[in-house]
Amino acid sequence: MILTKDQTMVRDMVRQFARKEIAPLAPELDKDSRFATDVFKKMGELGILGIPFPEAYGGSGGDTVSYALAVEEIGYACGGTGLSYAAAVSLGASPIFYYGTEEQKKEHLTPLAAGESLGAFGLTEPNAGSDAGGTQTKARLDGNEYVINGEKCWITNAEYSRTVIVTAVTGTRENGKKMISAFIVPTNTPGFKISSNYDKMGVRASNTCELILEDVRVPKENLLGDPQKGFSQFLYTLDGGRISIAALAVGIAQSAFDRALAYANERKQFGVTIGSFQAIQFKLADMAMEIELARNMVHKSAVLKDRGEAFGKEAAYAKLFASEMATRTCNQALQIHGGYGYMREYEVERMLRDAKLLEIGEGTSEIQRLVIARHLGLGK
Repeated sequence: MILTKDQTMVRDMVRQFARKEIAPLAPELDKDSRFATDVFKKMGELGILGIPFPEAYGGSGGDTVSYALAVEEIGYACGGTGLSYAAAVSLGASPIFYYGTEEQKKEHLTPLAAGESLGAFGLTEPNAGSDAGGTQTKARLDGNEYVINGEKCWITNAEYSRTVIVTAVTGTRENGKKMISAFIVPTNTPGFKISSNYDKMGVRASNTCELILEDVRVPKENLLGDPQKGFSQFLYTLDGGRISIAALAVGIAQSAFDRALAYANERKQFGVTIGSFQAIQFKLADMAMEIELARNMVHKSAVLKDRGEAFGKEAAYAKLFASEMATRTCNQALQIHGGYGYMREYEVERMLRDAKLLEIGEGTSEIQRLVIARHLGLGK
């Protein structure tokens, strides 16, 4: 895809920032499982957190392609930081932009787009992961307030958020299925407890939380969007999120590939560089091809979204292919490095650990295949 001048400018700006400000910190952030608060503050000042939102709400007025390019560049530098960035924009801020009232946008979207706070989306529960329809968190209307009770797990950024969008069951639909609605919940509300005690395999620089809501009261004005369409609203949100996860996968894979390519041209065995061996050449050729194919699929789904056209199938294509490609690419990059690849010093082992989550979060690979099959008219 040929980028516009504005898209190229965004990519280059974020690339320069990410490689200077984030990449040097990545090993330490991973080792200590530390969230880069200062980095996100700087991203807010540069307008990176508001790329796809209008200037009227504190954004930069960019498009989805520009945003995907930014995710790729941040992911190139640090997968965990890239995940928190993607979640802040796609899951935490975008639903307010899509479905919020004018008052909600001004009050809640503006600080998110300006980087004054991070966004978070409370969907997953201990017993409702891939089966989002199995949500057990409940919200009941009591006068002018909703009272919310439930538990959420693996929620990105919640510890650093002013508000979290929380999904909850509010009733039963005519077809007997649960009516699921979304609420903007301030994190300082009494009864709202946030903890981040997970010890993760990868994306350790990303903040991952458990949420406990015990009689949490929010004004009924905090209901987000149409209460009758909460389920379809967050499905649309997830479709958009899949574009960003695919872009993140491309960034991590590109970073691992670049290291493997450089190593293959430097490392000597039997008197020649290992890049002279066909076995290594074929690995690198396949890696380069798959990265570019994934990138093109990311951009296609982003363009469809920007045009207002259906993009759910393409987003699933992108997320599925890019996430599995990233794991393959990082694994091969480690293999090319041999024993050195297994050492933290060379960083590719971190990229492999980071990449694996992308086959799980935002809908597992199995769910993506199910989504694609349904778009093809199967299983109806």
